[in-house]
Amino acid sequence: MSKERWREIRALIEQEIMDGVLEPGARLPTEPELASLYQAGRHSVRRAVAELAKEGHLSIEQGRGTFVQPRPMIDYPIGRRTRLRRNLGPQGLAVAGETLGSERIAATGRVARVLGLEEGAPVIATRRRSLADGVPVNLGTIYHDATRFPDYPDRRQALGSTTEVYKTYGINDYLRAETRIHARPARSEEARLLNQHPDMPVLVVRAVDKSLDGRPLAYSKVIWSAARVKFSINPDEDEE
Repeated sequence: MSKERWREIRALIEQEIMDGVLEPGARLPTEPELASLYQAGRHSVRRAVAELAKEGHLSIEQGRGTFVQPRPMIDYPIGRRTRLRRNLGPQGLAVAGETLGSERIAATGRVARVLGLEEGAPVIATRRRSLADGVPVNLGTIYHDATRFPDYPDRRQALGSTTEVYKTYGINDYLRAETRIHARPARSEEARLLNQHPDMPVLVVRAVDKSLDGRPLAYSKVIWSAARVKFSINPDEDEE
């Protein structure tokens, strides 16, 4: 038996997923069943499944089994006006979000500098997770000046979008002033919340939004599943 048999099994399972034979949400046969089906050792099957899970094709759920992972591939433009719903809606993706928590903390380091605050000034840190077609695609924290936006989390929960929240504060438009992106390994809690294999990387997006007069509004750090998003940079694009 070839030592590379796992690669063949991986390719066969991936092809069935691509062809729709194995549909999103479908449960894979058990490891012994797969070993029998492909006439291979369980080690080869285990490695093939693990590699597919790392790439985001499969979701291994302890106690339940292995399932084909729905994989909405998002084309996410980053321009002067970057809005989650505006970016995802035209792609036919149902966008949803949930607040994971919020707290009032003292601004330190970059958060204070970006928001133009003294170090130690109060800020509101709101942690949220976004889903596309029911699949987690990102999670992150957005920081606001607590004096200027004291009840941002409540308004965000009630209104459903940051754009609508800003309007209630008299801010009808805002721009992306800065975006920085880098990749790194996912941390265990991130992998769990994104429902991805721990060895699948993530993309970290740090961004600064400002009002039209140049005043800082928010600093955010958002963790995206690298298997579910493609970024395109359009700095000169006006998305009015």
